[in-house]
Amino acid sequence: MEQGTHSLIELLETIADNKYVLGDRLVEVGVSGPNLEATLSAIAMAQGELGHARLLYNWCFDLKGVKGKKPDIQAQTGKAFQTAVNVQNWISLIASLYAINAAIDIVFQTVLKTSHSKVASRIQKLVREQHDHIIYAENWAKQLLLDQGAVPYRFQEALREAAEEAKAWLAKVEKSEELKKEGYFPETPSFPEKFEKRLQQLNAEQLVQAK
Repeated sequence: MEQGTHSLIELLETIADNKYVLGDRLVEVGVSGPNLEATLSAIAMAQGELGHARLLYNWCFDLKGVKGKKPDIQAQTGKAFQTAVNVQNWISLIASLYAINAAIDIVFQTVLKTSHSKVASRIQKLVREQHDHIIYAENWAKQLLLDQGAVPYRFQEALREAAEEAKAWLAKVEKSEELKKEGYFPETPSFPEKFEKRLQQLNAEQLVQAK
């Protein structure tokens, strides 16, 4: 196995696991969405997330030297965030969908700026599609933050939990010396700081709309 591949596989499997679980939850919880449009969009995005997971798992199989037909994916490898695994309602679904994909986007956007052309060719389409998922989750996040009763508080709590787990993962990823040596991102990518700025922007936009 080439140097740095172990860390890259772990990174890709973590992202794939989260997308696999999100895809599953988008179907399971999405069918009970607040309205028909939300339900149809959730099911459509579920296909997208599961497709992203399949692409990343297949990439991992290539890195591991698996030849021929790729194995069928029956379950995640155990690296998905607990907040994603525990999604049970629309509020926690949107919180996890936003926080996890925002964190993944920060990593992939950084990788796309490097000289790894083979990596870029594998994830460019994924990143474009993922952007639509982030916008969808962000728009729903704003609606939930401006809702009535206990909904805003419940969403803030769900987002806080999802964000804490995503931020801890980003901090771990940016410390990987193997990935740095392989040139997947700069010496100081500042992933947690970039993630925190996204969250602050979301809250700032919500406050403006509330006035």
